[in-house]
Amino acid sequence: IAGGLSIVNGLHQHLSPRYPTLAPGQWVWDIRQEPKGLGIATAAAADLPNRRLLLVGTDMAIGKMTAGLEIWRAAKEAGCRVSFVATGQIGMVVTGRGIPLDAIRVDYACGAVEQEVMAVKASDLVIVEGQGSLAHPGSTSTLPLMRGACPTHLILCHRAGMTTLDTVRTNSIRVPPLLDLIRLYEDLAAACGSLPAAKTVGISLNTAHMSEEAAASAVEETKAQTGLLVTDPIRYGPKPLFDAVMT
Repeated sequence: IAGGLSIVNGLHQHLSPRYPTLAPGQWVWDIRQEPKGLGIATAAAADLPNRRLLLVGTDMAIGKMTAGLEIWRAAKEAGCRVSFVATGQIGMVVTGRGIPLDAIRVDYACGAVEQEVMAVKASDLVIVEGQGSLAHPGSTSTLPLMRGACPTHLILCHRAGMTTLDTVRTNSIRVPPLLDLIRLYEDLAAACGSLPAAKTVGISLNTAHMSEEAAASAVEETKAQTGLLVTDPIRYGPKPLFDAVMT
């Protein structure tokens, strides 16, 4: 700031109160701030006729935002009326709008997601950025995303070869079998039939740490294990995942 730069602050600690006087044209954007005027969710999104895709994962920091943004790009290239609902600070910076879900009081978290989804209800496809994982003991955001968005489609994001949740403690908590985790996500999304059924249409497999040969092998192995479409949208392109959602 002393050097004249503006600041995009993704931390929970706000910086703007520390710097009340800035130079002309200089600014501080504290991203993690709860929006005003939030209410309690009402499952309003369940009545929408569009497709609502939620990216879910086996762990935190697994590629949910990246996969969602890539599918968003593929949808726009295909001429689809599509919106991306960012739910974290990086997604908000990339797209210019959204909500910092982990900065919102839990009573209003579902309502905040619902408000964002309803704001783009005219879109044929709404892609909701995923957060956390139901398998992670420190994750609190996945269920509010499900309740606020009432997704119709899910894509599971996974890092190839990962067997434990290393964002918790190295070799601490095992990753469940993928089909078991998919079943858990689908069951929770539907809430025993009270809400729309959400179908898992594919797996976004993060193979960034692998060679071409190892990545291809991991994709085929995961296909054989799950019977689902499996691809790495960065390595191979996102179009197959987009097509699976729209089919």
